[in-house]
Amino acid sequence: MKIKIVDERFGQTGQIQTSEIPEIVAAGYKGIVCARPDDEDPNQPSFDDIAAAASAAGLQAFHVPVSGPLGEGQLIKFTQALEAIDGPVLGYCRSGGRAGSLYAATR
Repeated sequence: MKIKIVDERFGQTGQIQTSEIPEIVAAGYKGIVCARPDDEDPNQPSFDDIAAAASAAGLQAFHVPVSGPLGEGQLIKFTQALEAIDGPVLGYCRSGGRAGSLYAATR
Protein backbone atom coordinates (compact mmCIF):
# COMPACT_ATOMS: atom_id res chain seq x y z
CA MET A 1 0.00 0.00 0.00
CA LYS A 2 1.35 3.40 -1.02
CA ILE A 3 -0.18 6.33 0.81
CA LYS A 4 -0.01 9.80 -0.71
CA ILE A 5 -0.05 12.25 2.18
CA VAL A 6 -2.07 15.29 1.12
CA ASP A 7 -1.75 17.15 4.44
CA GLU A 8 -1.75 16.41 8.17
CA ARG A 9 -5.47 15.62 8.03
CA PHE A 10 -5.75 13.43 4.92
CA GLY A 11 -3.97 10.74 2.96
CA GLN A 12 -5.16 8.83 -0.08
CA THR A 13 -4.41 5.41 -1.48
CA GLY A 14 -5.69 2.73 -3.81
CA GLN A 15 -7.84 -0.21 -2.75
CA ILE A 16 -6.95 -1.47 0.72
CA GLN A 17 -7.21 -5.01 2.04
CA THR A 18 -8.37 -6.10 5.47
CA SER A 19 -4.84 -7.36 6.13
CA GLU A 20 -3.55 -3.77 5.77
CA ILE A 21 -5.68 -2.33 8.57
CA PRO A 22 -2.91 -2.76 11.20
CA GLU A 23 -0.53 -0.82 8.94
CA ILE A 24 -3.11 1.97 8.62
CA VAL A 25 -3.50 2.14 12.40
CA ALA A 26 0.29 2.13 12.87
CA ALA A 27 0.55 5.06 10.44
CA GLY A 28 -1.65 7.08 12.80
CA TYR A 29 -4.93 7.17 10.90
CA LYS A 30 -8.10 7.35 12.99
CA GLY A 31 -10.58 6.61 10.25
CA ILE A 32 -11.04 5.57 6.63
CA VAL A 33 -13.36 6.72 3.89
CA CYS A 34 -14.05 4.44 0.94
CA ALA A 35 -14.93 6.26 -2.29
CA ARG A 36 -15.27 3.04 -4.27
CA PRO A 37 -18.64 1.42 -5.00
CA ASP A 38 -18.94 -2.22 -3.97
CA ASP A 39 -18.66 -4.70 -6.85
CA GLU A 40 -16.76 -2.27 -9.09
CA ASP A 41 -14.28 -5.11 -9.53
CA PRO A 42 -15.17 -8.74 -8.78
CA ASN A 43 -12.00 -9.23 -6.71
CA GLN A 44 -12.23 -6.19 -4.45
CA PRO A 45 -13.15 -6.68 -0.79
CA SER A 46 -16.58 -5.36 0.14
CA PHE A 47 -16.86 -2.19 2.15
CA ASP A 48 -18.60 -4.19 4.90
CA ASP A 49 -15.55 -6.47 5.22
CA ILE A 50 -13.18 -3.49 5.34
CA ALA A 51 -15.43 -1.66 7.83
CA ALA A 52 -15.62 -4.71 10.13
CA ALA A 53 -11.82 -5.06 10.18
CA ALA A 54 -11.43 -1.32 10.71
CA SER A 55 -13.91 -1.28 13.58
CA ALA A 56 -12.17 -4.22 15.25
CA ALA A 57 -8.94 -2.19 15.11
CA GLY A 58 -10.56 0.96 16.52
CA LEU A 59 -10.91 2.86 13.24
CA GLN A 60 -14.06 4.59 12.09
CA ALA A 61 -15.12 3.73 8.54
CA PHE A 62 -17.39 5.57 6.13
CA HIS A 63 -18.59 4.71 2.63
CA VAL A 64 -19.02 7.54 0.12
CA PRO A 65 -19.07 5.71 -3.22
CA VAL A 66 -18.28 7.72 -6.34
CA SER A 67 -18.88 6.30 -9.81
CA GLY A 68 -19.18 9.49 -11.85
CA PRO A 69 -19.02 13.24 -11.30
CA LEU A 70 -19.05 14.32 -7.66
CA GLY A 71 -22.50 15.23 -6.43
CA GLU A 72 -23.61 17.52 -3.63
CA GLY A 73 -24.83 14.57 -1.57
CA GLN A 74 -21.44 12.87 -1.77
CA LEU A 75 -19.66 16.07 -0.73
CA ILE A 76 -21.99 16.49 2.25
CA LYS A 77 -21.54 12.86 3.30
CA PHE A 78 -17.75 13.12 2.93
CA THR A 79 -17.66 16.33 4.99
CA GLN A 80 -19.75 14.64 7.69
CA ALA A 81 -17.32 11.71 7.75
CA LEU A 82 -14.34 14.05 8.15
CA GLU A 83 -16.11 15.86 10.98
CA ALA A 84 -16.90 12.57 12.73
CA ILE A 85 -13.32 11.31 12.65
CA ASP A 86 -11.10 12.87 15.31
CA GLY A 87 -7.72 12.72 13.65
CA PRO A 88 -6.08 11.83 10.34
CA VAL A 89 -8.24 10.20 7.68
CA LEU A 90 -7.22 7.78 4.94
CA GLY A 91 -9.37 7.89 1.83
CA TYR A 92 -9.26 5.10 -0.72
CA CYS A 93 -10.77 3.89 -3.98
CA ARG A 94 -9.33 1.89 -6.89
CA SER A 95 -6.40 4.26 -7.44
CA GLY A 96 -6.91 6.92 -4.76
CA GLY A 97 -8.03 9.55 -7.27
CA ARG A 98 -11.71 9.74 -6.33
CA ALA A 99 -10.83 9.87 -2.62
CA GLY A 100 -8.45 12.74 -3.32
CA SER A 101 -11.05 14.53 -5.43
CA LEU A 102 -13.56 14.35 -2.59
CA TYR A 103 -11.06 15.88 -0.19
CA ALA A 104 -10.00 18.60 -2.64
CA ALA A 105 -13.62 19.52 -3.37
CA THR A 106 -14.40 19.97 0.33
CA ARG A 107 -11.39 22.15 1.17
